[in-house]
Amino acid sequence: MRFLRGMFACSVSTLALLALTAPAYAQSTGTQEVEKVEKVTVTGERKGTNGQIVKEQRPKTRSTVTQDYLKTQPGGQTVFQSLNLAPGVNFTNSDPYGSSGGNVRVRGFDGNRVSLTVDGTPLNDTGNYAIFTNQMVDPEYLSRATVNTGTTDVDSPTASAVGGTINLVTRKPYEDFTLTATGSAGSFDYRRIAAIIDLGEYRGVSSFAGYSFQQYDKFKGPGELQKQQGNARIYQKIGEDSFISVIGHYNENRNNFYRTLSLLNANGLLPSLPGDIPTFGTGFDNFATCTRATFGAGAQSDGSGADTNNLANPSSCTNFYNLRINPSNTGNIRAQGSFQLSDNFRLTVDPTWQYVKANGGGTNTVSETDRRLAPGGGGVDLSGDGDTLDTVRLYTPNNTNTSRYGLTTSLIYDIDESSNVRVAYTKDYGRHRQTGAFSKLLANGDPVDIFGGLDHSNARVFGTDGSFLRGRDRISNAILDQFSASYTGRFFEDRLLVDVGLRAPFFKRELNQLCFTQLASSNVRCSTEPFTDADGDGIGTLAGGGATNYARPFDATFEYDAVLPNVGVSFEVFEGNIIYASFAEGLSAPRTDNLYFVICETCAPATPGVETAGIDTVTLPGVQPEKTKAYDVGYRIQGETVTASAALWYNEFQNRIVTSFDPVSGTNVDRNVGKVILQGVDAEIGWRPVSELGLYVSASYIDSELRNNQAANLGGTLYFPTKGKALVETPDWTFGGRIQYAPVEGLVLGFQGKYVGDRFSTDMNDQVSPSYTLFDADIAYDFTALGLENVILQFNASNLFDEEWLGNISSTLNAEPVDIDPTAAVSLRAGSTVRYQVGSPQAFQVQLKAKF
Repeated sequence: MRFLRGMFACSVSTLALLALTAPAYAQSTGTQEVEKVEKVTVTGERKGTNGQIVKEQRPKTRSTVTQDYLKTQPGGQTVFQSLNLAPGVNFTNSDPYGSSGGNVRVRGFDGNRVSLTVDGTPLNDTGNYAIFTNQMVDPEYLSRATVNTGTTDVDSPTASAVGGTINLVTRKPYEDFTLTATGSAGSFDYRRIAAIIDLGEYRGVSSFAGYSFQQYDKFKGPGELQKQQGNARIYQKIGEDSFISVIGHYNENRNNFYRTLSLLNANGLLPSLPGDIPTFGTGFDNFATCTRATFGAGAQSDGSGADTNNLANPSSCTNFYNLRINPSNTGNIRAQGSFQLSDNFRLTVDPTWQYVKANGGGTNTVSETDRRLAPGGGGVDLSGDGDTLDTVRLYTPNNTNTSRYGLTTSLIYDIDESSNVRVAYTKDYGRHRQTGAFSKLLANGDPVDIFGGLDHSNARVFGTDGSFLRGRDRISNAILDQFSASYTGRFFEDRLLVDVGLRAPFFKRELNQLCFTQLASSNVRCSTEPFTDADGDGIGTLAGGGATNYARPFDATFEYDAVLPNVGVSFEVFEGNIIYASFAEGLSAPRTDNLYFVICETCAPATPGVETAGIDTVTLPGVQPEKTKAYDVGYRIQGETVTASAALWYNEFQNRIVTSFDPVSGTNVDRNVGKVILQGVDAEIGWRPVSELGLYVSASYIDSELRNNQAANLGGTLYFPTKGKALVETPDWTFGGRIQYAPVEGLVLGFQGKYVGDRFSTDMNDQVSPSYTLFDADIAYDFTALGLENVILQFNASNLFDEEWLGNISSTLNAEPVDIDPTAAVSLRAGSTVRYQVGSPQAFQVQLKAKF
């Protein structure tokens, strides 16, 4: 990549004035007001080409899709699939209709490092920053979706984003009374209904409310996916220049998982053996039945039989489809207010509240004499056969229950018609409750309750002392106080645009661990059994835990802060030709799970999980926040028939946090592994040679390099030789494109495709997920010409040529044995099995849409 670095050097030296940081904005009310400082001659031409590319004005690399494009895609589909053609974005959808979720990466950054907002409300999980793409607002309610690649938001409430932002903006209610209805059917018994009523405007008040329900079978294996969603908005105009709005959203998912499969299975220190896909094929999935043990007098076990793929063994129930589920209830209320206080001052206020209840299913076997059930000895008859000699399978989901409050407010001062100053404050408070209350199974293996023992005490499994059996029990509060300021101005007849911003997040995590934690680990044992701590140092053994050392329950607080500059400049060289440059700094604080790891500082280095004879000291990990510096230099062409952009970018990633296995403690450990360099090129072009024809093409190249070896043990004497390797799940080349043609009045034809290059599946780059190319097609006919006004029949085909491909990757450090000793000695580390989500197959859908 010397050529690319040289181009950067040349560009920066030529554009020294422009080599600053561009603030990438979330679409909060304050941001939408600030972005009104546009070049007037271009503002009226923002529609772009078929809703896939618009004429961006801000000095940063940004791609936007609008409702014009969203409506051509399959009904009920996640909006992330509609962003998949944008340069720098790669989304792997887990099924044809989006309800199984998927994985998004932006310029090589995973979704946990990308800020996701809807109307300025943060949607990333408060604990691990995950993005759940199957819980998004239905596309019918969105006016646009925007991706800022590589840059964080100057006013977005985030302590995690170092890889860019994805912003969703809800449409305003229609001014006229309108009823919109859609019915859909498709492959895999797909069914969807959706209805929205807009009440029109009366005395400045307008509103809408809608409901959708969809259900379909998995494309392989037993089970189905079901989603229902409601959305509503009330919008109140206040005078000429002010408004208030309240938006509500609720979503329920009831999903059976697809089984992840392997290409190769790790086999100790030997080369890997053929995995699930070579052995069983890509159609291999979870089982339709659950073989339970037959309980009677004597000892029986629900876990008997080592081969979990043999349905004759009760152990195969671990792969029973109704225990591999993902129920979720999510909702939010988002209010917006914009108030013109005087000719020059405006106040915006965006309060929010969110609710999440979800788990990922799961099952384990438990002995009836487990000391968590019988702290003082004895046992509990879980099987009901009259003895306590059995091992019984239980439903063991890890539930997450979150209540989150937020407020973003801005005060904007208009210096003149071409410039303004804004100061903003954000408060984001999330209470993150993580519990794992076990529950019994029905005779056929189904759970008594999909949320285990979370909501109903009669679903819980109680011990002899009245306590209930659980896998985890902890509370964390994620608290963000963020201050930001920005200046936006246009000069030289509006040809020069300057954005200068500063973001100062102050983030705090308050941890409360209610269970015993295994030393040198984050594994826990939630129990009331006797705890032996002879020397009173808080470290000891549990009656049923053998010689394993545990630390007592604890609470702790971690704080992170930074001052992150954002400045950017663009200049219209001549009409419709704009050059811009940006530099942005970002911060991602450690995730909740990274911080519950317990380290024994005074234990012997060779046995970090075993206390000494003296008084030992327990600490929590000193994982530092990740930080990035992102540089972009770009060029835009914005003509009457052509809209195009291209950007050279460079991102320096410091203190990257990874999870790796420690052979001494036998656990996974989170560590900072140093620097990662990412650099590349993003480009997109939309061309409309005639009004009936629209063409769109995008391309991205990413070069990533790990600059450090990864520590392989707590003492830091062993290392994986990862220096010089590429990032996992990051294709070097991606290409996208779409053709849209309207040959006659009312008929619109669309054809689009995406190529994704090879992706490494391990940090050692010793296993590869092969490249793939997927094509989709759509046909829509508006019956207005035949006298049926606003009635549209639409056909969609996904993965038109039924290509087999691998989607989400559960990556690991290494798949094959590797020498981790940097000296002349040899210390081989066995590989780990990489698991893949099989990509969605060919699917067809028909929709009938009507407006009244």
